[in-house]
Amino acid sequence: MLRQLVVGAVVLAAATVLLGLVYPTVTWGISRLGASKADGSVLTDARGCPSGSELVGVDLKVPPGAPDPYLHSRVAGTGDDPLASGDPGASASSNLGPNNPELHRLIAARRAHIAAREGVPPAQVPDDAVTGSASGLDPHISPEYAAIQVPRIARATGSSQARVRGVIARHTQGRQWGFLGEPRVNVLRVNLALGHTVGTCRHAGDQPRR
Repeated sequence: MLRQLVVGAVVLAAATVLLGLVYPTVTWGISRLGASKADGSVLTDARGCPSGSELVGVDLKVPPGAPDPYLHSRVAGTGDDPLASGDPGASASSNLGPNNPELHRLIAARRAHIAAREGVPPAQVPDDAVTGSASGLDPHISPEYAAIQVPRIARATGSSQARVRGVIARHTQGRQWGFLGEPRVNVLRVNLALGHTVGTCRHAGDQPRR
């Protein structure tokens, strides 16, 4: 009996050390090798304020009638707005099939809105601009959608179109491994590179600042 108790205590102690200390420590250490991804791939603006994740699409909005300096994303989330400016913290899609009349209505409304916003014919609005991804949180757009937004962004920011195109080009990724998917532009990275910042942020021990 005593021998069994000793063996049991040794096994318990070994399991506690291995599974309660060594394994969690090794797992945490491995996660630190890609700390940015493990922490949500958070991007910061020029002041160091957290501005969002490079993996989650957020479509920034401006007040009606105000100059619009932002590169816009695909349809994000779901909502009553045809452009579906939903909660970026909630993954969602419309689940409407390709023959659904409501989806056709939404696409037509989106195409007309984007064409008017960018000053282009509706036929020049790319398909990814008027449709959402399966999650509704795609952080990327096509280079074609980015390209039609360049003149508006240049006017609103006072930059040259060449500079805006250069920023977009630097944040355009090619096909994965050269053959998977399509070229894509990370919207948040472009907006931050253009100098946009979040409204307020708080650092440890600091007051909110603008």
